[in-house]
Amino acid sequence: MSPLITTEDIAFDAEHIWHPYSRAHCLTSQSMALFPVVGAQGVYLHINDGRRVIDGMSSWWCMVHGYNHPQMNAALKQQVDQFSHVMFGGLTHKPAIDLARKLLAMTPMHSVFFADSGSVSVEVAIKMAMQFWIARNQPEKNKIVTIKGGYYGDTTGCMSVCDPDNGMHHWFTGIVPEHFFVPRPQCRFNDQFAEQHMEHLRQMLEHNGHQLAGVIVEPVVQGAGGMYFYSPQFLVRLRQLCNDYDVLLIHDEIATGFGRTGKLFACEHAGVVPDIMCVGKALTGGYLTLAATLCSREVSRTVSEHSPFMHGPTFMANPLACAAGNASLEILARGDWQQQLPMIESALREGLMPCTEMAAVADVRVLGAIGVVEMRQPVDMATIQPLFVDAGVWVRPFGRLVYVMPPYIISQQELAALCRGICSVLHRLYG
Repeated sequence: MSPLITTEDIAFDAEHIWHPYSRAHCLTSQSMALFPVVGAQGVYLHINDGRRVIDGMSSWWCMVHGYNHPQMNAALKQQVDQFSHVMFGGLTHKPAIDLARKLLAMTPMHSVFFADSGSVSVEVAIKMAMQFWIARNQPEKNKIVTIKGGYYGDTTGCMSVCDPDNGMHHWFTGIVPEHFFVPRPQCRFNDQFAEQHMEHLRQMLEHNGHQLAGVIVEPVVQGAGGMYFYSPQFLVRLRQLCNDYDVLLIHDEIATGFGRTGKLFACEHAGVVPDIMCVGKALTGGYLTLAATLCSREVSRTVSEHSPFMHGPTFMANPLACAAGNASLEILARGDWQQQLPMIESALREGLMPCTEMAAVADVRVLGAIGVVEMRQPVDMATIQPLFVDAGVWVRPFGRLVYVMPPYIISQQELAALCRGICSVLHRLYG
């Protein structure tokens, strides 16, 4: 385990270090508690004070194989003894080539652009779509349309297509590019689909298709924008409409890819193929930051015949990250997730359903290894987070959503304990 973290360490952290969506200089009575991690194994996080908690978040959905996985560890140790990094400009290496081979074998795509993070992969996708139309002598097609309720990352281009009402647009008005939004699909995952569910998007494409480079969506599951599950048939009609109006289709599979929804990729629920696909998070099993933007042969050929693609991060295709990616995809290729996911889905349904008896709960929904308890009012994070830790689980709610995306290796007993922890805390606060 890591060395113990002292009270002085915590005070320094609170004064000098920004955490996600947090204030600096936040060592006050109103500040959020920090829980120092000194070790991790399997599905457990080991806290500085000796407690261990079941990680229901897979460290923001990426640690699908759990912590300290022997095959993941071995891959990184082997690669670091060879070389940890080389620039990708003018050079190449076997980990990147092998990882690209694996990604293309898993998907119906043709070309791979390695990015540093999920946000960067979305930036790349947007730029790729726009450069595609520049290459086609249609530079006026430089806008993106998306559905409300989405989340695509925190960088400027990504923010511009995140939900305009509940995202960060109001903080950066006049800075983020302005794109087009339509209401989110009203057809839930198991609802009967009707053509009326496409009307807003169809009208948008009809009236603005001449200036649209692409449509970007999170297929089937909107993640951090609301954990909203919608009908796969919506994606089928969206693919048809993009074809009809000559607009590229971009799928953000960063959260949903590599098995999370019960299919290897969420678009498989609909049997559709996008023009551009973003993947990340579980790509490296959570060990290192890496993402990829995949595209069709037509997109890569059209862009490349006109000019170089104008993007190139310093750490693009970092060999250590690619080695982690290769190991992660090899684990997935063994197919254990195909048995793990149905068990997780069943256990989450059974374990979270008691929450429906609480008046404060608006909805409970489960798909694959995603479980959501939607409250009627936003939770008080400063109150609820320590209670989850006391209950032996690590759950990180946001807004009205108490949700979990556990590692695939979690056992039935651990899932039952995770769900009991959630139910007991919610019952204590709202029951």
